[in-house]
Amino acid sequence: MLKLLLTLSFFFINLYACVDGYKGCQQKIIDSRAIGVNALQVPLLKNQKLIYSNTKPDANILKHDPFLNLYLIKDSKKFKHPFRTNYKLSLGSAALTSKMITEGKIIKKQIGLNKFATFSEAVYAPSLLLNSCCALDGLITPQGIIEKEYIDNFLNSKKLEYGDIGIRVDDEKNLVIVQRVNPFDSSIEFVKGDCIVSIDKLKVKNSAEVMRKILFSKLGEKIKVKIKRENKFLTLDTTIKKRYGGGYISDTFLETKGLYFSEDLTILKIGDEFKKYGLLVGDKLLQVNGKKVNTISDIRKNIEDFKHFASLLFTRENFQFFVNIN
Repeated sequence: MLKLLLTLSFFFINLYACVDGYKGCQQKIIDSRAIGVNALQVPLLKNQKLIYSNTKPDANILKHDPFLNLYLIKDSKKFKHPFRTNYKLSLGSAALTSKMITEGKIIKKQIGLNKFATFSEAVYAPSLLLNSCCALDGLITPQGIIEKEYIDNFLNSKKLEYGDIGIRVDDEKNLVIVQRVNPFDSSIEFVKGDCIVSIDKLKVKNSAEVMRKILFSKLGEKIKVKIKRENKFLTLDTTIKKRYGGGYISDTFLETKGLYFSEDLTILKIGDEFKKYGLLVGDKLLQVNGKKVNTISDIRKNIEDFKHFASLLFTRENFQFFVNIN
């Protein structure tokens, strides 16, 4: 009986779906007004709506993901045939707006919060990535595609917190390689260049899989990470800590200390620990460890040149001053 009810509910939810393929999905987007100016407003079950926006919506916000600019709001105007995420394997997908349908596939998976997924074809952002039955495969944003796994994690998490073990990884020749290590946490045993082999004895396939495992783990959880370092295999016991940067938030590891930057390297937010240094919101970073920085990527690169402390040069109203962080 329950199975029958679920089947019937999916039938009514997807009245637009599958019958006319992507054309039907496009009509669903139009009818639901899911795509706005520089924002997505996707109707869901339970009179809720999934919002992607760079600005806070004027609505009853149930939860917010500042890393991915996602909001879940209460929807006062219920849409009869809401969207759902895709739980089935699809032969393909399409990027849809109210005017364009671009069929293709994801060619690079989302690697955590720092590298969004990419599509095989040029697409317009914002738009929706759907299968032919109108189920969500992702949200297409100016930075790339937020994949369905991250959408589901956001929707299903009671308290949104991402996990971290102080490393950032990427794929190199079909291997998962550590690219950066948090220099401010002396308990981290990883080093740049380590190859991640398995997590909790499960072999890893790619960086996307590794970062999902870490990010979606509970804070305080213990995991065993097997690595290859040069010609030796090691198993490192590590504890999941809280993630502070990534996605639409700067990710330089200084965020773990409470220091957040805009794209032009002015300070957006200061944690309690930094208040003793006399820093102010609006101060601009000029150098890290004696090297000029112009972008967030520059900070990431130069913060690795860390011995006993990181030396930061700031400017405020034409006055320059150093701050040393250990």
